[in-house]
Amino acid sequence: MSSIHTITALAGAHKRSKRKGRGDSSGKGKTAGRGTKGSKARVGTYIRRGYEGGQTEVYRRFPKRGFSNFLFANRFHVVNLADLEAHFDAGTTIDATALHEKGLIPDLKLPVKILAFGELKKKLTVQAGWYSKTAHDAVTKAGGSAQNDEGKPFEFPKPKKKFEKREPAKK
Repeated sequence: MSSIHTITALAGAHKRSKRKGRGDSSGKGKTAGRGTKGSKARVGTYIRRGYEGGQTEVYRRFPKRGFSNFLFANRFHVVNLADLEAHFDAGTTIDATALHEKGLIPDLKLPVKILAFGELKKKLTVQAGWYSKTAHDAVTKAGGSAQNDEGKPFEFPKPKKKFEKREPAKK
Protein backbone atom coordinates (compact mmCIF):
# COMPACT_ATOMS: atom_id res chain seq x y z
CA MET A 1 0.00 0.00 0.00
CA SER A 2 1.45 3.37 -0.97
CA SER A 3 0.88 6.76 0.64
CA ILE A 4 -0.16 9.90 -1.20
CA HIS A 5 3.20 11.60 -0.62
CA THR A 6 5.08 8.76 -2.32
CA ILE A 7 2.77 8.84 -5.33
CA THR A 8 2.97 12.63 -5.81
CA ALA A 9 6.74 12.67 -5.37
CA LEU A 10 7.17 10.17 -8.20
CA ALA A 11 4.59 11.85 -10.41
CA GLY A 12 6.57 15.09 -10.53
CA ALA A 13 9.73 13.30 -11.59
CA HIS A 14 8.33 12.30 -15.00
CA LYS A 15 6.99 15.61 -16.31
CA ARG A 16 7.61 16.04 -20.03
CA SER A 17 9.32 19.19 -21.23
CA LYS A 18 7.37 21.59 -23.47
CA ARG A 19 8.36 21.24 -27.13
CA LYS A 20 8.21 24.79 -28.42
CA GLY A 21 7.95 25.79 -32.05
CA ARG A 22 6.31 22.57 -33.26
CA GLY A 23 3.34 24.02 -35.20
CA ASP A 24 0.41 26.26 -34.32
CA SER A 25 -1.78 23.43 -33.05
CA SER A 26 0.74 22.56 -30.31
CA GLY A 27 -0.09 25.80 -28.45
CA LYS A 28 3.57 26.88 -28.49
CA GLY A 29 4.05 27.23 -32.23
CA LYS A 30 4.83 30.26 -34.41
CA THR A 31 6.75 32.57 -32.00
CA ALA A 32 7.22 29.83 -29.38
CA GLY A 33 6.36 32.07 -26.43
CA ARG A 34 8.89 34.77 -27.35
CA GLY A 35 6.42 37.41 -28.50
CA THR A 36 7.05 39.22 -31.78
CA LYS A 37 10.25 40.83 -33.05
CA GLY A 38 12.98 42.53 -31.07
CA SER A 39 16.28 41.25 -29.73
CA LYS A 40 14.60 38.93 -27.23
CA ALA A 41 12.81 37.11 -30.03
CA ARG A 42 16.00 36.39 -31.99
CA VAL A 43 18.18 33.32 -31.66
CA GLY A 44 21.43 33.39 -29.68
CA THR A 45 20.83 36.68 -27.91
CA TYR A 46 22.06 37.60 -24.49
CA ILE A 47 20.76 40.75 -22.86
CA ARG A 48 23.05 41.81 -20.07
CA ARG A 49 21.69 42.83 -16.71
CA GLY A 50 20.81 46.53 -16.59
CA TYR A 51 20.44 46.92 -20.36
CA GLU A 52 17.62 49.35 -21.19
CA GLY A 53 17.24 48.92 -24.95
CA GLY A 54 19.78 51.54 -25.99
CA GLN A 55 18.75 54.14 -23.43
CA THR A 56 21.60 55.06 -21.10
CA GLU A 57 21.42 52.63 -18.18
CA VAL A 58 20.50 53.86 -14.72
CA TYR A 59 23.92 52.99 -13.30
CA ARG A 60 25.56 55.14 -15.98
CA ARG A 61 23.17 58.08 -15.56
CA PHE A 62 24.35 58.76 -12.01
CA PRO A 63 27.87 59.85 -11.01
CA LYS A 64 30.17 57.70 -8.95
CA ARG A 65 30.21 58.73 -5.31
CA GLY A 66 32.21 57.84 -2.25
CA PHE A 67 34.83 55.26 -1.48
CA SER A 68 34.61 51.66 -0.32
CA ASN A 69 37.06 49.97 2.02
CA PHE A 70 35.71 46.53 1.05
CA LEU A 71 38.91 45.46 -0.71
CA PHE A 72 41.09 46.54 2.23
CA ALA A 73 39.14 44.84 5.04
CA ASN A 74 40.88 42.30 7.26
CA ARG A 75 38.95 39.04 6.98
CA PHE A 76 39.25 36.17 9.45
CA HIS A 77 37.77 32.80 10.30
CA VAL A 78 36.22 33.39 13.73
CA VAL A 79 36.53 30.87 16.57
CA ASN A 80 35.10 31.39 20.07
CA LEU A 81 36.62 30.37 23.41
CA ALA A 82 33.59 28.13 24.03
CA ASP A 83 34.54 26.10 20.92
CA LEU A 84 38.13 25.70 22.17
CA GLU A 85 36.86 24.61 25.59
CA ALA A 86 34.51 22.03 24.07
CA HIS A 87 36.76 20.48 21.40
CA PHE A 88 40.28 20.41 22.89
CA ASP A 89 41.92 18.82 25.94
CA ALA A 90 44.10 20.73 28.40
CA GLY A 91 47.73 21.20 27.33
CA THR A 92 46.93 21.00 23.60
CA THR A 93 48.59 23.26 21.05
CA ILE A 94 45.88 24.69 18.81
CA ASP A 95 46.63 26.11 15.36
CA ALA A 96 44.69 26.56 12.12
CA THR A 97 45.19 22.94 10.98
CA ALA A 98 43.91 21.57 14.31
CA LEU A 99 40.85 23.84 14.06
CA HIS A 100 40.27 22.70 10.46
CA GLU A 101 40.48 19.01 11.45
CA LYS A 102 37.86 19.56 14.18
CA GLY A 103 35.60 21.37 11.66
CA LEU A 104 35.70 24.73 13.43
CA ILE A 105 36.97 26.57 10.33
CA PRO A 106 36.08 25.71 6.71
CA ASP A 107 39.56 26.04 5.16
CA LEU A 108 43.07 27.40 5.71
CA LYS A 109 42.77 30.35 3.30
CA LEU A 110 42.12 33.05 5.92
CA PRO A 111 43.84 33.70 9.26
CA VAL A 112 42.03 32.76 12.47
CA LYS A 113 40.66 35.26 14.99
CA ILE A 114 39.84 34.16 18.53
CA LEU A 115 36.85 35.85 20.18
CA ALA A 116 35.86 35.77 23.86
CA PHE A 117 32.39 34.19 23.64
CA GLY A 118 32.26 31.56 26.37
CA GLU A 119 34.64 30.64 29.18
CA LEU A 120 38.05 29.03 28.98
CA LYS A 121 39.21 27.01 31.99
CA LYS A 122 41.77 24.74 30.29
CA LYS A 123 45.44 25.58 29.85
CA LEU A 124 45.88 25.79 26.07
CA THR A 125 48.55 27.04 23.70
CA VAL A 126 46.70 28.92 20.97
CA GLN A 127 48.27 30.04 17.68
CA ALA A 128 46.10 32.50 15.78
CA GLY A 129 46.38 35.50 13.50
CA TRP A 130 44.49 37.80 15.87
CA TYR A 131 42.74 37.91 19.24
CA SER A 132 40.14 40.16 20.79
CA LYS A 133 41.53 41.81 23.92
CA THR A 134 39.19 39.88 26.24
CA ALA A 135 39.98 36.57 24.50
CA HIS A 136 43.72 37.25 24.85
CA ASP A 137 43.26 37.99 28.55
CA ALA A 138 41.13 34.84 29.04
CA VAL A 139 43.72 32.56 27.41
CA THR A 140 46.58 33.96 29.52
CA LYS A 141 44.43 34.03 32.69
CA ALA A 142 43.66 30.29 32.27
CA GLY A 143 47.42 29.62 32.30
CA GLY A 144 47.80 29.10 28.56
CA SER A 145 49.71 31.13 26.02
CA ALA A 146 48.44 33.21 23.12
CA GLN A 147 50.80 33.12 20.14
CA ASN A 148 50.76 34.62 16.67
CA ASP A 149 50.89 32.50 13.49
CA GLU A 150 54.68 32.14 13.70
CA GLY A 151 54.55 30.77 17.26
CA LYS A 152 55.89 33.94 18.92
CA PRO A 153 54.00 35.58 21.82
CA PHE A 154 51.14 37.70 20.48
CA GLU A 155 51.37 41.44 21.08
CA PHE A 156 48.79 44.07 20.21
CA PRO A 157 50.17 46.99 18.18
CA LYS A 158 50.93 50.21 19.99
CA PRO A 159 48.11 52.76 19.72
CA LYS A 160 48.70 55.46 17.13
CA LYS A 161 49.33 59.00 18.28
CA LYS A 162 46.40 61.28 17.74
CA PHE A 163 46.94 64.51 15.88
CA GLU A 164 47.13 67.50 18.19
CA LYS A 165 46.67 70.99 16.85
CA ARG A 166 49.43 73.42 17.61
CA GLU A 167 48.41 76.65 19.20
CA PRO A 168 49.05 79.70 17.03
CA ALA A 169 52.14 81.70 17.90
CA LYS A 170 51.43 84.77 20.00
CA LYS A 171 52.68 88.11 18.69
